[in-house]
Amino acid sequence: QDAWQWMQPLLKSQAIQQQAFAPKALYWMGKWATEIGQPAKAKTTFKKIIQQYPQSYWAWRSAVMLGLDVGDFDHLRPLSPDLDLSAIYSPLPTGSDALQELYLLGQYYDANLMLQKEIKQPQQLSVNEQFSEGVLKIALGEYSQGMQEIWDLSKGETPQELKDWKALRQTPAYWHGLFLFPYQDQILKYANQEDINPLLTLSVMRKESTFDPEIDSIVGAVGLMQIVPPTADWVARQIDLPEYSLTNPEDNIRIGTWYLAHNHHRYEDSSLYAVASYNAGTGNVSSWLNRYNTEDPDRFVEQIPFPETKDYVEGVFGNYWNYLRLYNPEIRQKVNSITKE
Repeated sequence: QDAWQWMQPLLKSQAIQQQAFAPKALYWMGKWATEIGQPAKAKTTFKKIIQQYPQSYWAWRSAVMLGLDVGDFDHLRPLSPDLDLSAIYSPLPTGSDALQELYLLGQYYDANLMLQKEIKQPQQLSVNEQFSEGVLKIALGEYSQGMQEIWDLSKGETPQELKDWKALRQTPAYWHGLFLFPYQDQILKYANQEDINPLLTLSVMRKESTFDPEIDSIVGAVGLMQIVPPTADWVARQIDLPEYSLTNPEDNIRIGTWYLAHNHHRYEDSSLYAVASYNAGTGNVSSWLNRYNTEDPDRFVEQIPFPETKDYVEGVFGNYWNYLRLYNPEIRQKVNSITKE
């Protein structure tokens, strides 16, 4: 009661609403409203998060609290959401008619060459030029680089740059550029084989590698799902895979998906604990389960003592939410309905 009342004037501030922590603060206000017997105010708060911060991890948590069929931590694994994976053509926001035609025809290499020729100041790209370059890199299979270019648009400094970036954020092409769905066949194949939600595999992959199959880490993790060789060797024996390469997308996705499903088995299909252990290891997660209250998963996430793992958990499920709202027609329609209220 006291916390809920104390937050009221703070969240009416326009400056506060623009801060990165605003959706989290709103979410806890909604939780507190529920706990003090104010369900109508809680519902209004959760809807406000989806309306104002639709891409956030907290929008997913709000959708869960509103009763939408989006999967919660403890029953997300077996879901198999309908996915609209049809290609959506949107003209590039810059470029000549010839460039646009090449892009429409799928001649991405030539389109990229023409874009480079048409850019007048290569050292100072406009927002639309940088976005177009990012989109074409993704089309050419340079997923990580293209996503980074689009993400970096949020760092614009001038009023015009911020204005153009905000305009792009209103387009489906912007969000599909940030939450692309490469390796569709392999992800769907092995997710179905291991009876695991394909969007969960995809979300882990995006967080781990941003879809760079050659990436490695300082601890020796390799490839799309960042698997360390000892774990890969152990999994390969379990699935009878005598020869494999962690830089081969097919092998990496097969091994990583099996291991992610195995983590779910360890924790009675809790995706929260399975995802946390994918990052921090089962020993740490088992220790936290003994130390912390697990009745409220939101409180458990707040208690994770490793900042990297806490960020990882929120990042993976934030990815999951964005893939669901972008690629599942039913949830996309429900989110659009809430945002228009």
